[in-house]
Amino acid sequence: MRSALYSRWDGSQQAFCLAAEQALGALSELVMEGLSAQEALAWMRQFGFELGGMDLRVMGVEELQEELQREANALHERYRMDAATQDLRQRLDEILDREQAALRERHGFESSRLNDFLARRHAESAPLSETIERFAEHCFEDAQAGEDYRELREELERLRALERFLEREGERFHGSEAADYETAQDIRERLEAIEKLSRDLAEGNFEAISPERLRELLSEQAARSLVILRDLEASLRRAGYLTDRGDPALTPRAIRRIGAQALAEVYGALRKDRPGGHATDARGAAVARPDETRPFEFGDPLDLDVTRTLLNALRRRALQPDAAGQPRLRVEDFERRELDFETHATSVLLLDMSWSMSWAGRFPAAKRVALAMDHLIRTRFPRDRFFVVGFSTRAREVAIRDLPELSWDPGDPFTNLQEGLMLAERLIAKHPSASPQVLVITDGQPTAYFDQGRLRVEWPMGFGGVSPHAVAETMKQVRRITRRGVTINTFMLDDSPELVGFVEHLTQVNRGRAFYASPGQLGSFVMVDYLDGRRKRCA
Repeated sequence: MRSALYSRWDGSQQAFCLAAEQALGALSELVMEGLSAQEALAWMRQFGFELGGMDLRVMGVEELQEELQREANALHERYRMDAATQDLRQRLDEILDREQAALRERHGFESSRLNDFLARRHAESAPLSETIERFAEHCFEDAQAGEDYRELREELERLRALERFLEREGERFHGSEAADYETAQDIRERLEAIEKLSRDLAEGNFEAISPERLRELLSEQAARSLVILRDLEASLRRAGYLTDRGDPALTPRAIRRIGAQALAEVYGALRKDRPGGHATDARGAAVARPDETRPFEFGDPLDLDVTRTLLNALRRRALQPDAAGQPRLRVEDFERRELDFETHATSVLLLDMSWSMSWAGRFPAAKRVALAMDHLIRTRFPRDRFFVVGFSTRAREVAIRDLPELSWDPGDPFTNLQEGLMLAERLIAKHPSASPQVLVITDGQPTAYFDQGRLRVEWPMGFGGVSPHAVAETMKQVRRITRRGVTINTFMLDDSPELVGFVEHLTQVNRGRAFYASPGQLGSFVMVDYLDGRRKRCA
């Protein structure tokens, strides 16, 4: 059953309703770094994020608190508070002067009422609020003084609040501008509001914060950021990008959209640069491209585009019936359709998950490639099979639904490419095709392997050296998978001599190809290689 969540309109909600997709984009950037959806949301709230396409920087809790602290510091540096209660003290003195004159006039200089009044007035110094309170039971002889005193007493609660504030914060004010009583009260209320806002932000109590108050204290951007942070998780859930209940997790819809975004990024790079070219000898079914034709040549299949063939005849004004009533067509009128010969492919992406992949944005770039390829295959080549295998000290198949939140293996420095290739071989054997291929994304040579069923690890022999046993056992597996007709294309994220030497050896044995790619180039290389590896244009 669908439910709706309502909140008070403050003019900012519509901006976020239009930005759920952009918010998912910001969340996916963090998920690519290995955070869970819940951790990514917490990060976004704490540190803020960019809403792509909206030219809006959403300020996080930390930034909002810093802005609030800067506002507080500006008040401390501008004002001084040594005269904050001086206005009220002068009002009290004027009231008491009038009352004292009235008592002398009516009761003389030595009356008990005057003496009692003077004792109250000249008692030991105390906070102004206590001095005012001393005359609460005094019966004023001067009626106007009494009225003025009652008005002054109505200010006691605010005065006490200011006195407590000055006792706590007074020494922090060191500016050149003297604050009068009302200015001091405004400063107190502003600083207390700042303190409460900062506390609510730290506790994640966004519902208790007024966007209007934040707008007044800071800026319009701060108010909009608060609304977005407050409604972030609920809006993503309503948009179907996070699960409805429990801890937030990405839904299949969100994963599909992240894959589409990754694919768009990759194709954006492809339009700028199309490196590589990989043809396949295996041809599948021919698929016509209706918008592309070319003149018929001797030896071509007689697969004519009838409409364009007739148009060619009309252009040369030759379409006149002969004696038998048939059109006069010539071979040079023939226009044949261009064809794409597509192959059914099984592809396995071997993703290095050792701890070194956490450097320089390597692992997020590799995950984007995996998501982009999955989206490409599901949407454009649904008959293809695509698998992801992660490997560090051990290898394991990774479900596509788990890929967005997948993280490299912390504290695991070894690279077991051998077991990764073993898993790839089993997957290809289970899902055979005429164009099997393995795409390896790695930044290091093999350093882990199985020997007679026992897992072994082997550090490289010295600086710049290799792990000879690990390399030898991995190459045995390379030869086995090569005999199955599997092409291995390797994408190196590091150009160290030991890695380059190993990959060159692998490429010589398998007859695949190898690339060195920075994380920013990786998607272009892999996408071009996959597309060129599964489709060949018929000349």
